[in-house]
Parts: sequence; C-alpha cells; structure tokens
Amino acid sequence: MTTLETGTVVGAGLDRIDAPLKVTGSAHYPNDFTVPGMAHAALVRSTIAAGRIRAIDLSEAEAAPGVLSVITHLNAPHLERGPVTLLGGSPPAPIQDDRILHYGQHIAIVVAESAEEAQHAAQLVRVEYDTDKAILDMEDPRAPIVENPWGMDTERGDVAAGFDQADVIVGGTYTTPDNTNNPLGLMATLAIWQGESLTVHDSTQWPHNVRTSLAAIFKVPESGIRVLAPFVGGGFGAGLRMWPHVILTVLAARQVRRPVKLVLTRPEMFTSVGHRPNSVQQIKVGATHAGALVAIEHHSISSVAMEDDDYEPVSFGSAVGYACPNVLTRDRQARLNIPCPGSMRAPAEGQGNFALESAIDEAAHAIGMDPLEFRLRNFAEQHPVLGLPWSSNALKDCYRTGAEKFGWEQRTPETGSMRDGRWLIGYGMASVSYPFYQVPCQARASVRRDGSAHVRSAATDIGTGTYTVMTQLAAELLGLDVTSVRFDLGDSDMPYAPQAGGSGLTGALGNAVHTACRRLVQEFLDVVANDAESPLRGCLLDDVTVADGRIQRVDEPTQGESYADILARHGLEELSADGRSTPPQVKELGMATASAFGAKFVEVRIDPELGLLRVARVVSAIDGGRILNEKTATSQIIGGSVGGISQALFENTETDKSSGRIANATFGDYLMPVNADVPDMEVYFVGGPDRATAVGTKGVGEVGLVGLAAAIGNAVFHATGQRLRSVPFTIDQLMI
Repeated sequence: MTTLETGTVVGAGLDRIDAPLKVTGSAHYPNDFTVPGMAHAALVRSTIAAGRIRAIDLSEAEAAPGVLSVITHLNAPHLERGPVTLLGGSPPAPIQDDRILHYGQHIAIVVAESAEEAQHAAQLVRVEYDTDKAILDMEDPRAPIVENPWGMDTERGDVAAGFDQADVIVGGTYTTPDNTNNPLGLMATLAIWQGESLTVHDSTQWPHNVRTSLAAIFKVPESGIRVLAPFVGGGFGAGLRMWPHVILTVLAARQVRRPVKLVLTRPEMFTSVGHRPNSVQQIKVGATHAGALVAIEHHSISSVAMEDDDYEPVSFGSAVGYACPNVLTRDRQARLNIPCPGSMRAPAEGQGNFALESAIDEAAHAIGMDPLEFRLRNFAEQHPVLGLPWSSNALKDCYRTGAEKFGWEQRTPETGSMRDGRWLIGYGMASVSYPFYQVPCQARASVRRDGSAHVRSAATDIGTGTYTVMTQLAAELLGLDVTSVRFDLGDSDMPYAPQAGGSGLTGALGNAVHTACRRLVQEFLDVVANDAESPLRGCLLDDVTVADGRIQRVDEPTQGESYADILARHGLEELSADGRSTPPQVKELGMATASAFGAKFVEVRIDPELGLLRVARVVSAIDGGRILNEKTATSQIIGGSVGGISQALFENTETDKSSGRIANATFGDYLMPVNADVPDMEVYFVGGPDRATAVGTKGVGEVGLVGLAAAIGNAVFHATGQRLRSVPFTIDQLMI
C-alpha cells in the first residue's frame, strides 16, 4: 500500500505549518522560557589564547548584588568529557583545570538573581595569567599536525602517470577563512533539576545527543533527562554538538538548586558554538586536449582546536566528483589555540568545492573548451570510487536545465568580451553535490477516535520546514487532510531522531514516518481482520489504499470504512504504531547511495576602475530526489545560495594573530549580505525519487550553498581574466 505515487499532498508547495506561530510570536524558543524561582547566569571568558590561570579573585563578584554563586576550576566538580557521537568526539569538559587553550575560553560562570546582575558580577572577576605564546597560524612549525583524520584519504589509479599523459596541467593554492555560523537566535539554555531528574530547554539541533551527553557527564540515567527544543532560532550547524556552556548551565543549576538560564551574547557566539575552519588547499588537475580528465591531486590542511576531534574531509569531494581514472586526495589538520570548530552549512564541501570547481574551470579554459561541455564529458556515469551505479543521478539534467534557463549559450568564450557600458560581464558555473547521509531514526503515528492523526519524533526544525513536510508526508500516507494531522518534534521523550544536519534528517525521519504510517494502517487491518461487519475483513496491506480519512479496497474503492468508524465500533480511543528507518546498505542495494546534485550558473558585473563586484543573477538546477514541498525546498536552495554569496564576497572571521582575539565578533563588524546584495534567484528541480529509500528524498539543506564561491570566481575570471584563489573576494583583488 502506498499513496505516494498518486497523491497530491506530498510535493505541493504548502505554506509552513508553523508560520502562524512564528509570525504571531506564539512559537516559544529556548530563550523565551521562564520558570518560577529561575536564576540567571553569565560567563567569564579568557582574555589570553594560551597559558594558565595564575590567580583568580572572586571577592568582588561574590559580594555583588544578587550573586548566588561563582563557579571556577577551583570549586567545580570533576566532569567527564562527553561521549563520542555520530559526529565525532565531544568538546572538552569546561573549567576542569587552570589551562587556557584559546581566547574566549569559559573560565567561570556567575549565577545571580537577574541577567543584569550576573553580567555585572562577571565583569568583577579578576584573573591573572601566566601567558604562553599561542599557536595561531597553520604554518607555525610548532602546530601539531594530525594526518588523515578518520581515515578518509583516497587514492586510485596512478596519479603521476596520469599527469604524464596530460596535455595541460593547471592548479594552484586556494584558501578559505574561518566563517562563523551566526544564526539569528542567540543560543540559550535553561536547566531545571528536580532531585535527580533534569529538564533542559536548549538551542540544539539534536535533543537526544544533549540528553545522552548530559547523562554521561552528570552520571544520571538518560530516562531522568528531558531535552526540549520545539523551536530553534536557526543553527547552520552550530547546534549539532553539545557545547560547554550547556554543561556549565546544568552544573550551575545543580549547584544553586534552582533553575538557571544562560543566554549567550553575540560575541560569545563567536567563541562558544563552533565555526567553519579555515583551509589551505593545493589542487592540480590534468586534462587532454580532447577534454578528458586524466589526473586530479588535491591536498588540504585545515585548523582544529588543541584538544578537539572535529574533522571535515575538505578534499574528499574531488574523489567522487568526476570520472577521472587517477585521483589522490589528502587531508590534514593543524592544531591551533582557537575555539573548537564545528559544522557550518555544507561542511567540507563548502571549502573543497571552491578549489575543485575553480580548477575544473581553469582546465576547460586551458584546452579551449566550454566549461559546461568539459563537465559533461567527464560526468561520472557510476560512482567513481565504488564502481557501482548511482541510486539516482540527474546531474546531466541539472547542467542542461540550468544552462537553458540561464541563457548559457549567450556566453562568449573570450575573457573580458562581454560588457555593459563600463561594467564587465562574466558568466560562470560550477557543478555541485553533497554526500548522501542517513542514520537510524524512529517515529510514532497514532489515529484517534475523531479521525485525526498525531505523529511525533524527537527531531528538530531549525527553519528548514520539517514540521511542514512531515505533516504532508503523514497526511498522504494516512489519506488525511493536512489539517487533520499534527506533527510534533523537539522533545527527547519522543522516539529517537538524529540531528537536523548533513541534509539527512528529511530522509531518515521521512522513512521512519513512512514505516510508522504503513504499520498503523496494518494495525487497523488487524483490528478488522475477523470483523464480519467490516468490508475490509481479511484484507492485506497491498489490498488497500487510503483517502479521505478511510481505508478502502483497491479492487473496489467504494468498499471501505473510516478510521473513526473502526475505532468506535471496537471501543478504542486510538491506535498507534512505531516506525524505524535504517540507512540503506550499498551491498544490499547493489547501488551507490546518491548525493544531492546540482549546477550553479552565475552572472557577475564588475567595475574594473573601482573594483566593485555585483552578483546579478543566480540560477540553480538541483537534483534533490523526491521534493516533498516545492516551496520550502526552493526556500532552502535560495537561503543556501545567499550563504554561498556570503562565503564568496563577505564572510571572514578575523582573528588577531598576536592575541588570538576575534576582532569582528559582532553583527556590526562581521560582514554578511543584506537584501541589496542578493540578486534575482531562480531554482529548478530536476530528476525524480531516489531508489535507495522508500520516500526517495536526498536532502537540499547543504547543496544550495555548495558551488556559489566557485561559480562566482569562475564568472570573475570570464569577466576579467583574473583567477581568484582566496575567498572572500575583495576590492583589492579586483582592481585591474
């Protein structure tokens, strides 16, 4: 039984289910919650990047009005480091000793009656340091180097021999800086202890991870911890890990035996909840005059904190991007005295694609071939590493659709050949993908006596539309109107769900909802299996379909009955069923699980005298598998594309190399696009459902950002003949 093939609810561009709550201010974010007797916390942060605390004077702070407690390494209990998760190790436990590993490190937490009193007292904590010379540059010979983290380096063929066969060899060094996630909502935590039971409201993208981590750190059963995050004010990856400020808030609440709330300040967001690590990449590409790629070599080094295990395989995309017989990718990390990095929208691919797609464009120019044609000739018909057919791959259709909608045929091949008055015009493109990611997930579906459905899972919706698409999916699978379906999330007491990240939640959760709803229909069939009054008596799941709140026979649609009638006749208030999804296995499929694919086409305009660069148009053609809601999916691609423009032209977290202090840790100093910087954007979805899973989605959260930096850089080259290898692109790079 499935109604996905013929239904009209899935795919429809419905408005967001949660929109009325948000626009009326009725959606409660972690920062909005208050409870009786609640105290407030503020952090004290290190003002050096490396060294030790020689002395810490709390006398003024403890004597300040309203202060309840000041916790430092001198009076904090021992805390174990959090567990290893699907995303790697947890950040180091806070305030455990006198060592300073980065500027802005939490060294104390002050608890007071009000937020203002806590913040005032935090400024009264006096700290003396023994300062060491910080390691802040990846080229510093003192920086410890981590080789091949997580074992994801790749090599196939004979790269040296491949370059010997090449008619042209191009490449260079590409650099990307630290970027900071900066969701609009400040991260907040409210911790409430009741005996050994703990309730936490937190700005997390993964409630179960927070629950599991806190249980391990505070030595309490997971069953005694509840983590709530029904609404999160954005994340872009900042909420994927459980950060030290959450631990400190929970610790403070236990210490003062009152609920404690902590809201990070904007400058604290720059040092407390991760960032996209910088990278230096050397890439080399070899091609023949006939347009065949024969060798790719891609090396990357990126930064990581001194005692952290965050890792992004920056070069890995080059291993799977094209049908090239000889490829080598290598990743390393340099340990620096910096805050712990973390995932930021399109981690790894956001950096690596910039180098790869710029080099591919350079190779096409070197052999005198259209960049689009060059990519088409080197399309990977099967997975380049596994040698298996893709579960789906509409990248060629992305190329063709994007080129047609953009007007790529109007591009003249010579650099600097297109003008509009004083403006140089450039057309650029990039191929994009984001790896398949899916992990186990669970959901529960119920239908009540009134015929309404309730579906839930402990996922989060960080603005991507999870509430909406899961409501649509459940409505379609149960044959109900969307107004008769309630979907709840953001509560660790609900069935297990993975993180909202990696473009994997819709697939994992959608397949769990799919299974739960099918099992729920089966539950109804089981109830009437021997019911002489039911026209569904003896029916199997494949014998029925659902529509208009009822189950009906496939062979005779007029024969059926409603959920409400079945429940009423059998004296039941509701029926429920659980569903679970597991990642598809390549061996069982006989196929390679497919990435989300896409092609980005960009027009830029450059004033060569002033060095002004304007992005005039962006066209995105995306293969995201089955699109559950065209409106929210389009919004995701547009939002990601704005992030890509931001990466290419604006964002750079500036760290003072003498002190380790982030110099632009405010919205006034950290540059991001405003409306005037965002051009007309067109989004087109191509392809169809992916064969690897029941629902057929592939995720569109990350693929919208990937490729914009390269496409803009390639357009700049077409306009000016200058190959820019470092983002963000700045005026001094564009002065001709």
